[in-house]
Amino acid sequence: MYYSRLKLASVLGICLLGLLLCLPNGMRKPLPSIPWRQIHLGLDLRGGSYLLMQVDLQSLTHDRLQTLSENTRDALLNAHLGYQNIAVDATKGTISFMPRSAAETEADIAALNALPRAVPNEFSVSKREDGSIALVLAPESIRTRAREAVTQSIEIVRRRIDGTGAVDPEITRQGDDRIVVELPGISDPERIKALLGTTAKMSFHLVDANPLHATYPPQGVSLLPMADPAEGGPLPVFDHVDVDGSDLTNAGAVIDQQSGKWAVSFSFDSTGTHAFAAVSQANVGKRFAIVLDNKIIEAPVIMSPITGGNGQITGGFDAQKATDLALMLRAGALPAPLSVIEQRSIGPSLGADSIRAGMISLGVGFIMVVAFMVLFYGRFGWYADFALLANLVLMVAILSLFEATLTLPGMAGMLLTLGMAVDANILINERIREEIARGRTPLAAMQTGFEKATSTIIDSNATALLAHVMLFVFGTGPVRGFALTITIGIVTTLFTTLLLSRMLMARWYARTRPTSLPV
Repeated sequence: MYYSRLKLASVLGICLLGLLLCLPNGMRKPLPSIPWRQIHLGLDLRGGSYLLMQVDLQSLTHDRLQTLSENTRDALLNAHLGYQNIAVDATKGTISFMPRSAAETEADIAALNALPRAVPNEFSVSKREDGSIALVLAPESIRTRAREAVTQSIEIVRRRIDGTGAVDPEITRQGDDRIVVELPGISDPERIKALLGTTAKMSFHLVDANPLHATYPPQGVSLLPMADPAEGGPLPVFDHVDVDGSDLTNAGAVIDQQSGKWAVSFSFDSTGTHAFAAVSQANVGKRFAIVLDNKIIEAPVIMSPITGGNGQITGGFDAQKATDLALMLRAGALPAPLSVIEQRSIGPSLGADSIRAGMISLGVGFIMVVAFMVLFYGRFGWYADFALLANLVLMVAILSLFEATLTLPGMAGMLLTLGMAVDANILINERIREEIARGRTPLAAMQTGFEKATSTIIDSNATALLAHVMLFVFGTGPVRGFALTITIGIVTTLFTTLLLSRMLMARWYARTRPTSLPV
């Protein structure tokens, strides 16, 4: 029960520091000269937008099959083997073709089995009854790539949203192919939808100069439309990707020095720089199409070799479009398109109502707990109530320090913490009563009561802490918000119960030396 001056100053200092960290949450505009930190309000309190997006796994499978189809052609041609009627079936996950002759069947299968696999046992190659050869993607490999695509999409979505300046977005996975995006404070999500709905897969292709192919493109050539229809009709471009947009290292919105209009500048890494230099040196005088999501942004003529690894895209951009395109290119291309399957908007008035209801429930619960403790435990009940108030202050302080997001479940967790904190004080006071009933002196009763209750309090809070840490680690959305406040509340409860309330009782006893305890 003895508190040295250092221990006393430490306990009071922590409480005062917690109060100081809480102050910015009551200010509309904290002093800019001091790096204040505040609690962010979640979607259900602040209002904003909710988007449920789905990854197009069928498109992911189709893109992989197209890549394997090109690899199949290259492998067969390099082995001097012929093929007929090569076809891709994305619904069945197969690539099939007829060998040039039955004698080449085994050589064809051997050539395809030598193709590199993105994941172990990605595909199998077999001969069909009709004599054709089929490359079949394994279902497990499709599921593996789908999981990787969703994980990669979440990171790219996060980078794109962070680039818009959105405050504290919540991006979580739902199921096998869905992503939940919560944007507090954003009531009009149209720009975000446009950013996330664009795959931003950029590539560079040579334009086929044969005029007949603009009407009847042969195999290996595709007719792609212009992003701006005013610039003309579709152009025939070779399917082969000469330079991949994934080799970009940076992109930014700039003003074109010649036209004075907005443009997007970009730069490549060493791989992209080498590929860009090689294709520009070998194709001077030819058109080079810049393709974004299967649409041609522009198709300039290569006037001279470009060896610096830098370039610029013009295409009738305004400031917003140039900034958004640069942002998407910096964040990287999505592995598969995202589509919005559910959208909800929560107005700020509804969020204000939620805050008001949460504050009322928190205030009423706090007052009832205070009244209960004073009624049943007198002076020691007041000390417990003071510790309870300090507990609430410290919880808010820690949430502010880490700039946590507070949601309605989080407020429920704070209210539950107050009730759990009182349990510890009740255990201590009841133990003290028992010791008094056994005839112990006031000081001995207080000392023994704290000693016997401490182990029980630590054990019960330790098990609760482990349970809520697991909820935070494995939970999502509202569950994590609830678990976060409970976890912080358990830590602050141990501090205020075992140190602060004991200090108040010990200082009172040292000052008054009572013959009986008011409990």
